[in-house]
Amino acid sequence: MRTPQPRATLWLLGLTSAAWLAAVVLGMADSISESAGFIPARVGGYEVADATPLWLTPLTATFIHAGIVHLGFNMLMLGYCGRFVEFGLGKRGLLILYVAGAYVAAAFQFFWSPYSLIPMVGASGAISALVGAYALLYGRRREGAGMWLHVVQLAAAWTFVQLLVGFATLGSDTSVAIAAHIGGFIAGLLLVRPLLYVRARQFRL
Repeated sequence: MRTPQPRATLWLLGLTSAAWLAAVVLGMADSISESAGFIPARVGGYEVADATPLWLTPLTATFIHAGIVHLGFNMLMLGYCGRFVEFGLGKRGLLILYVAGAYVAAAFQFFWSPYSLIPMVGASGAISALVGAYALLYGRRREGAGMWLHVVQLAAAWTFVQLLVGFATLGSDTSVAIAAHIGGFIAGLLLVRPLLYVRARQFRL
């Protein structure tokens, strides 16, 4: 059976890549990290001139990347996991999961380092939610401990890849936000079943 086009995933890929390219072409790649990235210290009152509203920065941060390597790895994982998760949860489910992952990732990063002035940028927190959902959706053939071992292995591999990206982007004004990745991954694990339930109800109606 031919699977439907993962349109929401393709839109996310296109918009995120276009946003990075526009920032580079306009010479805003460095300044936009501080103005539109998520800075934990802003929650406590730290002010940034001409910045995006704080409540929106967990989302705008997903469109900012530290370089082509950072963008490339994230888009590769988004394209791979996103299409399968979208097939299981639908376009709406994928987008809800992606946005929720971005906000939960920012929350985890804040609680980990509430006074940090380093901007959290990149889509990896939101993508971590997709990785968590993918692990549960397509790890069901394994049972019990086997399935959860699969989940842990996938989480460890994803974190390791992000660490490699961090080494590749040394010298930028950003750092690898491990807490954000953990938060996004947990969000994916927790939300996939409710989203599956909602999608199943839509088909039954």
